[in-house]
Formats: sequence, structure tokens, C-alpha cells
Amino acid sequence: MPLSVGDTIPNVTLKTNGPDGPEDIATGELFAGKRVVLFAVPGAFTPGCSNTHMPGFVVKADEVLARGVDTLACLSVNDAFVMGAWQKDQNAQAILMLADGNADFTRAAGLENDRRSAGMGLRSLRYALIADDGVVQYIGVDTERGVVDKSSVDAVLANL
Repeated sequence: MPLSVGDTIPNVTLKTNGPDGPEDIATGELFAGKRVVLFAVPGAFTPGCSNTHMPGFVVKADEVLARGVDTLACLSVNDAFVMGAWQKDQNAQAILMLADGNADFTRAAGLENDRRSAGMGLRSLRYALIADDGVVQYIGVDTERGVVDKSSVDAVLANL
């Protein structure tokens, strides 16, 4: 069952690309006592993610953070090296990049998208959520391929 408003964020260990390489980051710690905006993409460097989804959050990161958000994060079923390279490519230094390489968080959240038929393996659905102290306050999932609507930065801002 997909993550819904009122649900607690699953506690899973993800990776982020630190100064000395990949580092563990537990979602339980990341979300505890904080207001977090997390948006997830089907894949780093993919057209919709690179041309529409991520740029919206890059341009409006200061506005999101100014509304009482402690952490703005992006998750993808990619490895930490890819997420680090994408962060640099997108000038997304204000965004915490989270690698869910084994799709552990994505599956625990019930937001996986089986793209094996396209040679892409298991991916994440495109979504954005707002969580306060690990409890989901808003979640917007885009189910139509290439559409960035409910998971857009404007949808997040409208719900902050």
C-alpha cells in the first residue's frame, strides 16, 4: 500500500555522496524532529527529471526552505555517485541527494514502478511529500509518464 497522509516515513538506510564517497543516511534520523520536503524521480539524468522536475526545485529551493523546511531532499533509485554527479550538473547544492540504489525505501513506501520492460529495472514513481517529524502531511504522486504536476515545486509550495 502506498505511503499516505498520516503515515510514518519508513526507516531505511540510504546513501548520499559525501566528501569521501558514499555515506549512510538513515531516514529515521533524517526526518526526526524536522520538517522535510522529499521529492523522488524515476531517474537522474532522465529528460523529465533533468529538464522539468529538478530545475523547479533548484530555482525555488530558497522559497521552500524559507517556509520552515529544514531539509529539501531528492531521492532516486540510482547510486550515490550518479546522484552526486547529477547534483553538480543541476547546480542543486541546496538539495540533499539521496541514493536508493536497491529501491529499499521506494519499495517500503509502496511507490515503486517496474520499468524492466524498458530496460530500466525497478524505479520510483515521481512524487513529492512533506513530512513533519517523520509523519507525512502531503504527498503528491504523478502516475502519467513525463507529467510533473502533483510532485512539482509549485504543488509543494501550495501545501506548505
